[in-house]
Amino acid sequence: MATAQQIPDILSPEFAENPYPVYRAMRESAPLLWHEATKSYVISRYEDVERAFKDKESVFTTDNYDWQLEPVHGKTILQLSGREHAVRRALVAPAFRGADLRDKFQPVIERNSRELIDTFRHTGSVDLVEAYATRFPVNVIADMLGLDKADHARFHGWYTAVIAFLGNLSGDPEVAAAGERTRVEFAEYMLPIIRERRDHLGDDLLSTLCAAEVDGVRMSDEDIKAFCSLLLAAGGETTDKAIASIFANLLHHPEQLAAVQRDRKLIDRAFAETLRYTPPVHMIMRQTAVDVTLSGGTVPAGATVTCLIGSANRDGSRYANPDTFDIFREDLTATTAFSAAADHLAFALGRHFCVGALLARAEVETGVNQLLDAMPELRFADGFDPVEQGVFTRGPERLPVVFTPAGG
Repeated sequence: MATAQQIPDILSPEFAENPYPVYRAMRESAPLLWHEATKSYVISRYEDVERAFKDKESVFTTDNYDWQLEPVHGKTILQLSGREHAVRRALVAPAFRGADLRDKFQPVIERNSRELIDTFRHTGSVDLVEAYATRFPVNVIADMLGLDKADHARFHGWYTAVIAFLGNLSGDPEVAAAGERTRVEFAEYMLPIIRERRDHLGDDLLSTLCAAEVDGVRMSDEDIKAFCSLLLAAGGETTDKAIASIFANLLHHPEQLAAVQRDRKLIDRAFAETLRYTPPVHMIMRQTAVDVTLSGGTVPAGATVTCLIGSANRDGSRYANPDTFDIFREDLTATTAFSAAADHLAFALGRHFCVGALLARAEVETGVNQLLDAMPELRFADGFDPVEQGVFTRGPERLPVVFTPAGG
């Protein structure tokens, strides 16, 4: 059994290349680890990460987002607590579930997916990351908000800079400066659009946010701008990596890919298992309000805690054969995988459970369905084996595939 001193650092090249053996060593011998470079306590077991997400605000807070998110987004809903958080969440949540999602935004999702697939469906080969995954969720969000999709390159540049800022665990000053520049640039772009939209409400999500009111509270221009910034970054990066990872995982397991091709109801299972096995977000931070005893010791009040989702989701005390990708596993419930009752941790849990989980599900279900229809006999390009990249967020950087064009 490895000792804490023998476990590779989370900022090391060895960890970045393949974190999963490091996660296992942490769970077994250093479930609570002080990490000097990030000045945080690192936790890796399912029961501890679950607790950090589900415990009351009086125990684990999101105060860490004051320095982690606010410099790039402005003050977001993730930093709020109590009634203030409940009201703000009630203002934005309806757009991401139920009738609004089904009637207003499902057609937007289907159209954006189809438009991208039309650019390569007849070619017989494509890099699914470059041509589809990095574009699809950002185009959907821009379309939902009523923004100009011609600005896609700017949106993508902004969310890439924001995600780099969030994952800047080593404190690179250039990455920090680029993230802070993004806040200024996005505000200069977005605030005039918000003011114009208030005067000319339409049928888009931005108009909905401008008009939304709960208990006499409405969102300010700054509130809306910060939420749109968060939506682009969180909704772009995560769904991008989820779609790429689903296909990488299924292509590595051809019998499971064939099952999904035959029965599309299994897409939910493939997505849920991908969220467990190779989650797009590998770590989320929380802050302790009081001393907290976890596996391996006590974390003092006021400390930052790095919650390793990528490790917790492969904890052998929670899942059988945790390092095996299996869409048919019995210890993961697909029917609750996109709700606050999820039994994986990729969307967090508790009061800050991902507000966009059902949007992500709708995007993935639509995208995977359409891609499978358009790409019969799908397989990796000759000699290609996907490599995951990233530490804070993680997924295949490239995914070249070949297929027989439908009808060709």
